[in-house]
Amino acid sequence: MDVIQADHLSKSFGPVIAVDDISIAVKKGIIYGFLGPNGAGKTTTIRMLTGVLTPDTGTAVINGINMADDPLTAKLGMGVIPENGTVYGDLTAEVNLLWTGKFYGMDRSSRERRAREILSQLGLLDRKDDLVRTYSKGMRQRIGVACAIIHSPPVLFLDEPTSGLDVHSRRLVINTIRQMNQQGCTIFLTTHNIEEASAICSTVSIINQGRIIATDSPERLKKTYDLNHFVEVSFDQPVTAELFSQNGIISRVEPWGDKWRLYTENPDRVVKFLASVAERDHLTILTIATSSPSLEEAFVQLTEFER
Repeated sequence: MDVIQADHLSKSFGPVIAVDDISIAVKKGIIYGFLGPNGAGKTTTIRMLTGVLTPDTGTAVINGINMADDPLTAKLGMGVIPENGTVYGDLTAEVNLLWTGKFYGMDRSSRERRAREILSQLGLLDRKDDLVRTYSKGMRQRIGVACAIIHSPPVLFLDEPTSGLDVHSRRLVINTIRQMNQQGCTIFLTTHNIEEASAICSTVSIINQGRIIATDSPERLKKTYDLNHFVEVSFDQPVTAELFSQNGIISRVEPWGDKWRLYTENPDRVVKFLASVAERDHLTILTIATSSPSLEEAFVQLTEFER
């Protein structure tokens, strides 16, 4: 069953076509990733799906309810974390949650129980009586997540939920997303963090210049659009890219922090080459690892090809 359906959605702002005739079908119970560069149409799409924007053409159906026909009922069955947070800075964390729960028709005892449960889960119970404007960005984002899930919605829309978060806050948000999904919630996630999408999404679509250019599982996209593996290596002293130019099976060399990433179709030969070079030039290999193609590589190839 598809719980999120978009049929031929389009939206323009003056002469700019933000979303160009896209169709989406998200099955019940999955985490669906919606990826794309800045300005690709991700936020415009999510705003049409959640009823914030009216599409120029096409329809959006959530849980079998057409957004154009019955927007209020459709919205009651979803939770939304927009690109810019909607929590109230001059209210406490707990009051934000209780107020939001009331909008969704929850009785007071249910709101109080659920608010305490979520605040504890997100590591904010000890700050529940503090004004949200005194919170860090990561804490405010966690409250935004809490408000979106207080009514245990069957569908959750998340627009860049971990953007700019510290590691601790990001981990708490991701764990909450996974927990909601394990409880049966269908999740629509837009993100710039491609490896994050690869780790938690079972299906991803890539949008570029307002059009969806690929939809598949992360693993199949990796295999379809990038056949290269890479070897990542670091030495005990600085080296330059010229060190690797002697090997004809390395297709691309990139600095990667204090390491080098060497792309190849034959990682075994590259590892043996690095060992011989290190011995010849009296280098010590500090770390070395091989890796399969990444979703990031597939994303870059797809979006660059479409430009």
